[in-house]
Amino acid sequence: MQTEDESGSAESRGRVVMLVDNDIVRDSRVQKAASSIAARGWEVHLIGCTSNRKKRRWTLGEASVRMVARPSVQPEAKYRPLRSMIRRPLAYAHPDVAASRRRLVLSRRADIAASRLAPEFRSPARKAWLTGRRVAAKVQQRWVGLRERQTDSLAKARSNAKSPVERLTLGFWQKLLGDRAWRVLDRSLWEWDSSYRKVIDNLEPDIIHANDFRMLGVGARAVRRARAKGRDVKLVWDAHEFLPGIRPWHDGPRWHPAVCAYEREYARVAHSVVTVSEALGELLVESHGLREKPAVVLNAPVVDGEPSSTEPVPDLRELCGVGPDTPIAVYSGGPSVQRGLIIMIETLPRLPELHVALIVPNPGAGVVRELLDRAGELGVRDRVHALPYVPFDQVVPFLSAADLGVIPIHHWPNHEIALITKFFEYSHARLPIVVSSVKAMSETVRASGQGEVFRTEDEDDYVRAVEAVLSDPKRYRAVYEERPDLLQAWTWEAQADVLDGVYAELLPSAAKPAAKQPAEKA
Repeated sequence: MQTEDESGSAESRGRVVMLVDNDIVRDSRVQKAASSIAARGWEVHLIGCTSNRKKRRWTLGEASVRMVARPSVQPEAKYRPLRSMIRRPLAYAHPDVAASRRRLVLSRRADIAASRLAPEFRSPARKAWLTGRRVAAKVQQRWVGLRERQTDSLAKARSNAKSPVERLTLGFWQKLLGDRAWRVLDRSLWEWDSSYRKVIDNLEPDIIHANDFRMLGVGARAVRRARAKGRDVKLVWDAHEFLPGIRPWHDGPRWHPAVCAYEREYARVAHSVVTVSEALGELLVESHGLREKPAVVLNAPVVDGEPSSTEPVPDLRELCGVGPDTPIAVYSGGPSVQRGLIIMIETLPRLPELHVALIVPNPGAGVVRELLDRAGELGVRDRVHALPYVPFDQVVPFLSAADLGVIPIHHWPNHEIALITKFFEYSHARLPIVVSSVKAMSETVRASGQGEVFRTEDEDDYVRAVEAVLSDPKRYRAVYEERPDLLQAWTWEAQADVLDGVYAELLPSAAKPAAKQPAEKA
């Protein structure tokens, strides 16, 4: 029996290691890529991460999947006295120190107050001594309070990207180190390399497929280590988003400049780049000076192929507790604020029969609970249903039980440039689409007639769009029958051919056998 590292047979076209910075089960794109490429004769190892200490392994079709420990974000240096002395001379070196001093003062005053009531402290000498302690404690409390306020002010200044000192500091490191400045601005990026490097090196891949910016750097450094050992490894960068155009994931002023610099440093190391839209590809060429235009691999759903699960497709209407005549508006995807889900809740009182199904990674997440709480305040909690993801190849039949699919995302540069995963999933589910006025998707919907566009964050216009669809759903669904070319191009099978071509170009010696066909069912 072969070990996992020896499992590549003579029939394998090459060993591909795919890297992703999440737990895989919530990322349909990487699951589809791994299973479809493995079916085309490549030996595929998909590596993700988890905060669970128990490292898991499983198979996805013919692809091998494993998890590494998710890195913990490296905390800021606990003591930064030089910057404290410059910006706020009286501030403590860290907010934790301020909190500790405040607790110490409060405990001393509580002790003094209790001592005043004790019988042994009634003598004049003891009273005088206690009075001196009280005065000293009051002075200390005021001093600590002053320093604590200075510490709070310093913390706010450090998180304010517009503060003069923060701008000066950021500019200094960017000028001194250029794209290498991320090493100072966000050292936690090193932690990803520490988590993945041993697994990658042991697998000795022919191709490393790095998903998004974090794995780009991890993959680039793995390629350099392999070259130092005399091995020729190719790097494919799969850019899912335009990083300069995203809403920053962290509040601090340094994170976004740091990750953009990180991406710029390693972008040109990639031997080939794939991305999710033509527009994003053009932005990547412009931003990073890429030698060639990236290949486009759309986030389209799987239409054919063997199911990844033996479980039946869940019944959306049963999970929502409604019958076939009750209208359901569905949203499938992440629930972050910029996705605009609040408009679906705020307008429910004006759409009295409509139910909303939110298909999200974690129905118990804080942002989802906030939406449900708001629905309760509006008296429509019974018409809002938070449901978990289903396997990636069950998404389309699961969604098809709804009456319309909603994409209410806000205007951010990254939202304007691509047709996102849920757009293709709604389309294959033959759902009318109600989408906000973000550029790429609104233009497609207007051109195809498969739904309605509403002005982003405009509740009145959203209600108009939903009512238009519900009043004549057959008109919008008919587009899918009249324009079969739309759906034919929007399949993962077509996208897998593109990705397979990218790999084959990097490894010309790899023969290209026909894709394996699903076994016929009895």
